[in-house]
Amino acid sequence: MVDLAELAHISALSLFVSGSGTLLAAAIGVPLGAYIALKEFAGRELVKAFTYTLYGFPPVLAGLLIYMTLSNEGPLGALHWLFTPAGMILAQTLLITPLITGVTITAVSAVDREVRDTARSLGAEGRSLAWTILGEARLGVLTAIMVGFGRAMSEVGTVLIVGGNIRGDTRVLTTAIYSDVIAGEFETAIALGLVLLSISFVIFFLLFRLQGESRD
Repeated sequence: MVDLAELAHISALSLFVSGSGTLLAAAIGVPLGAYIALKEFAGRELVKAFTYTLYGFPPVLAGLLIYMTLSNEGPLGALHWLFTPAGMILAQTLLITPLITGVTITAVSAVDREVRDTARSLGAEGRSLAWTILGEARLGVLTAIMVGFGRAMSEVGTVLIVGGNIRGDTRVLTTAIYSDVIAGEFETAIALGLVLLSISFVIFFLLFRLQGESRD
């Protein structure tokens, strides 16, 4: 059974881990997606295909890779991030960066070529051109971030492997639900699921409002 104090801690940690992972993934995925969509280079179609393939990146595999990276024998073992929120954020970032990158590629590619030509005729090149096109694709980019956040909030396997589901330390809503189901505490699991859905609803409602304002 989860008391109110523990519920508040679990909920806050869920938002912190998923939100931080989404922000980091967006910081990587949005510029990378824009670059892939706008830049002509050898093998671009192969890179795009690989990015889209990673939409189906198994969460357990992502968790295993981060676990091996952060373990004592791994290249980042000295950071001591295994079984910590920092390690969970790193795992979330790895998992959702391909999603944000791929949706950004699609959004930027969908911008009318006339917009690009007009921007170029006005002297926009390089970063200024990219910012102009990203501005036109802002609704799609925001959608990419929303998709990434939704994937992060609902993730179990990755954070379970890397975080360890330590009560009072790395337990989040999804892993708490998993623990309650395993223990046969179905009523508590359902209650936590409703809390998770409620938090997600509020976040997505705010993002939809922001998307509507961007559209106007």
